[in-house]
Amino acid sequence: MKRVAIAGSTGSIGTQALDVVAAAAGRFEVMALCASESAELVSEQAKAFRPRLVGMSNPDAAKGLDLPPGTELVVGDEVPEAMAAECDVVLNAVVGFAGLPFTLAALKSGCRLALANKESLVAAGDLVRRARAGGASEILPVDSEHAALHQCVAGARPHEVARLVLTASGGPFRGRSLEELQSVTREEALAHPTWNMGDKVTIDSSTLMNKGLEVIEAHELFDVSYDAIEVVVHPQSIVHSMVETTDGSTMAQLSLPDMRLPIGYALGYPERLDVAYGRIDWSEVSRLDFDMPDRQVFRCLELAYDAGRRGGSCPAWLNAANEVAVKAFLTGRISWPAIPEIVESTLASWDGSTVPDLQSVLEADHQARRAAESQVTRRGAT
Repeated sequence: MKRVAIAGSTGSIGTQALDVVAAAAGRFEVMALCASESAELVSEQAKAFRPRLVGMSNPDAAKGLDLPPGTELVVGDEVPEAMAAECDVVLNAVVGFAGLPFTLAALKSGCRLALANKESLVAAGDLVRRARAGGASEILPVDSEHAALHQCVAGARPHEVARLVLTASGGPFRGRSLEELQSVTREEALAHPTWNMGDKVTIDSSTLMNKGLEVIEAHELFDVSYDAIEVVVHPQSIVHSMVETTDGSTMAQLSLPDMRLPIGYALGYPERLDVAYGRIDWSEVSRLDFDMPDRQVFRCLELAYDAGRRGGSCPAWLNAANEVAVKAFLTGRISWPAIPEIVESTLASWDGSTVPDLQSVLEADHQARRAAESQVTRRGAT
């Protein structure tokens, strides 16, 4: 039985992970749960799964917890390392830059990291790479695209991989022009056609920044150059990614869109679960469409490629600027088209710094957020 810790247990990935654990009776034991808010839901989860530990990043939110006997409470900065202790797998489902400490703690502990927090690799790829260098830990991606790549790469030797192809649904605005997107609403941007995700990830999908971050993540996970990573739009979200080999063959992973499949794959690897998620009924699949993304309309994708190629702290700046811009859009401070504009303007002031240690990553994140917030405020004043 694998011992599992879930960081971000109240979010979309975290709650689905608990569904997987419950369905795979006897395969997993939940050792720890963590959240930042939602004390009521965390309390319900703790009573259902009886973890040894519950962590709350926000001390104020912890005051509302009602935990069962035998469950220890850890609060604040000590939560990541406490969760990683004595676990076989840490699922990092924390949203945004806040997930970085959980990634580093899991790798430091030597346990498996089931990674749904792509921002860890984007903002601190160099740090994560060094943390993995000892070989004691492994990363299993939870993103459907990278889980698909992980499965497809297994069918080829490293030198035979010619190209990684990430698929994108295209989000709610696929096929629209810039003119048509000038006045889209928050509700329209959150209406994803195929996936049920949290607000931040859904907005990232609407701008294709989510796919841009995934390009950087794929580069870090699979050590493939940016020139060998391609994005194609696939609106049915059935082909989750593909790997092209040197002889021209292409291997793909297909399933209906259901995040419980890659979650279960990451938790159970190398064994597969005996509960099927996303099984395809081929009598109902009439077509699979593919198209190239419109990089003029969805400029966040190109900005991510550029930041990844620049390296150093530039991906951290990209991630921070995007988080600020998305929050500003969700709270009604800026329009949807302003998101890539704020990211681009922020990157224009990037200082060319590197990220040799955690403090430098934190400083880069702080500087970028300050620059991006200045851009948001300036737009609000005009």
